[in-house]
Amino acid sequence: MLCSKVFTLPLSFVLFGTISSAFALDESKQCCHNTPPRFGMLSTPTEIRGMSLIPAGEFTMGTNEEDSYQPERPAHRVKLNSFYIDQTEVTNAAFQKFVNETHYKTVAETKPDWEELKTQVPPGTEKPSEDLLVPSSLVFTAPPQKVSLSNPTQWWSWVAGASWKHPEGPKSSIKNRMNHPVVQVSYQDAVAFCEHVGKRLPTEAEWEYAARGGLDHKRFAWGDSFMVDNKYMANTFQGSFPDRNSKEDGFLTTSPVKSFKPNGYGLYDMIGNVWEWTSDWYDANYFKTFAAESVADNPKGPEKSNDPEEPFAIKRVTKGGSFLCTASYCVNYRPSARRGSAYDSGSSNLGFRCAKSDDSKPVH
Repeated sequence: MLCSKVFTLPLSFVLFGTISSAFALDESKQCCHNTPPRFGMLSTPTEIRGMSLIPAGEFTMGTNEEDSYQPERPAHRVKLNSFYIDQTEVTNAAFQKFVNETHYKTVAETKPDWEELKTQVPPGTEKPSEDLLVPSSLVFTAPPQKVSLSNPTQWWSWVAGASWKHPEGPKSSIKNRMNHPVVQVSYQDAVAFCEHVGKRLPTEAEWEYAARGGLDHKRFAWGDSFMVDNKYMANTFQGSFPDRNSKEDGFLTTSPVKSFKPNGYGLYDMIGNVWEWTSDWYDANYFKTFAAESVADNPKGPEKSNDPEEPFAIKRVTKGGSFLCTASYCVNYRPSARRGSAYDSGSSNLGFRCAKSDDSKPVH
């Protein structure tokens, strides 16, 4: 079932203590549509270590199912060249190696720049006090009791000192999570990592094609049933959202990569675990621009970000859902599901994987 209402937690709430009218969305809008904004591999011509070669082909992108959200409709045909994509989400161990080699500092570890931040809030917004402009990131914290699903501020909060090294805040650690996906990374951070290893982020079309694993017109990445032989196929949320995760799939938050079976292309965790960045700008109405009778050739997304519900936010497409997706609130654990995430934001359920063009094949 889809949730009845959608709410977001913009940075303006954190900095100015107000909830804008943008929160009052009607029942037709996408649940979990937004998250609160904030500001060399070894290779041969035929294979790349840790990546799968996705063959060129056509597939149906998006969906026409009623039990879906407006931004993922209508379904349309897409043609893609072959490309490579990481078999797993980038792990804490891999990101640690990148930081050690480059001394890179993530957005969450950097003090927000008001000159940049004010371009993402309504004109005339006053600068917040300096004690609010501190390095921080978005953290999910389960409330102690059942709460209304209409107000995500009851389970999402900006935590000073939260970063990829400290996903839930300064007292947390990745020491025993080196094989879990790295989180609390912004779009900028993901791009920096991919460039360092000679790769790039996948386009939204590439990501969805890869996630389907060779299956077309299927609701899930593995078929039409959420569970197979009474087994969970991905790390999602079971129980009472957001206060009690019953962990029927074995995990409370992120899970180690490769904890679930791979799809038809040998890719792990394309669904669930953590949301994943793509290179496309997010436009809630983008799929409406495709003609039903034509086939889109290697689409790269719209020219700019466009979210009518948060017109000042600058967003990129994220895909795949996360360990927080559940039938009672956020049915985004499907290949067609899509949302926009503020490009300068990280959260405790957002990561990425890299892609690479197949230079051995001619561009058709």
